[in-house]
Amino acid sequence: MTHESFRIAAAALALGLGLAPGISAAQEQTLRAITAFPSSLAFSQSFLGFVEMVNERGEGVVQIDYAGGPENLPQNQQIDAVRRGIVDMQYGPASFYLGRMPEADAWVGSTVTAMEARENGGFEVMQQAFSDKLGVELLAHIDSGVQFHIYTLEEPPRDAEGDLDLDGLQIRSQPIYRAFFEELGATPISVNVPDVYTGLERNTFDGAGWPIVGIKDLNWDRFLRYRIDPGFFQTDLAVVVSPDSWQRLSEEARTLLTEVAAEYEQISHDNFQQIVAETDATVREEGMTVIELDGAARERFLDLAYDSAWSRMREAGSEHYDALRDAYYDR
Repeated sequence: MTHESFRIAAAALALGLGLAPGISAAQEQTLRAITAFPSSLAFSQSFLGFVEMVNERGEGVVQIDYAGGPENLPQNQQIDAVRRGIVDMQYGPASFYLGRMPEADAWVGSTVTAMEARENGGFEVMQQAFSDKLGVELLAHIDSGVQFHIYTLEEPPRDAEGDLDLDGLQIRSQPIYRAFFEELGATPISVNVPDVYTGLERNTFDGAGWPIVGIKDLNWDRFLRYRIDPGFFQTDLAVVVSPDSWQRLSEEARTLLTEVAAEYEQISHDNFQQIVAETDATVREEGMTVIELDGAARERFLDLAYDSAWSRMREAGSEHYDALRDAYYDR
């Protein structure tokens, strides 16, 4: 899409959805928000919990008006719409922008909580990266602490030392764990989320990488009968705001949003830990077999995973590599 066609499409979106930032006749200010995922997905539902919390606490000061998901603005156009002030706020994975912001791998490869990173200075470094590389204000890292797993249709082979051996298997992947899957011998394949169910149904690939959250919502558990533990990486979901919209807010509104963002990082983290535990219990009861790597094999598996993320950031030449590794990685 050309710059001009993007501008026209974005302008039409703003008119159609009322996404232009605005201030009501009173002092209350409103931010229009959009999500990278459909509203029905668990992660988007969590963001709506953040919206509700802001709206309750911010009555008379600041409100968030949720305008929908990718059905209104494609995922790959959302961050630029925020940067240009067409959309005030957006929620979605930082790793969607790895090509422009390699620092997203700090969240992917993190072994600390979002709350700990606020305390140790890591979040502040990430705010600088979001500003410098994407041109947006980072408000929160919510829904953190949800790990990813490898799922397979058939029992995955292991070698004599207990290491996972995925040689020759085609595994649905995404950029954040492509290199890791290759290290395990698998052939990563790119399949859009809406097409994964059909692919599994037709046995066109052998497994998929995905967090526990959503595996049942998507009905993939009907086919993916094996899960490899331990989990690896963690979710990298950001709430960002247009710089122009942020500056237009009153000091009281900015303070309220910042306070709620920090509080909701803890709330959403705890909520998802409960969801993970409940989903884990359910899929086990329904017959999913969990392959538990242990001992040295477990450590080698995790080293391969986390090294793939941090090496990618280092090779991209991030000036924030050392600071982010110190703040986010403690293995």
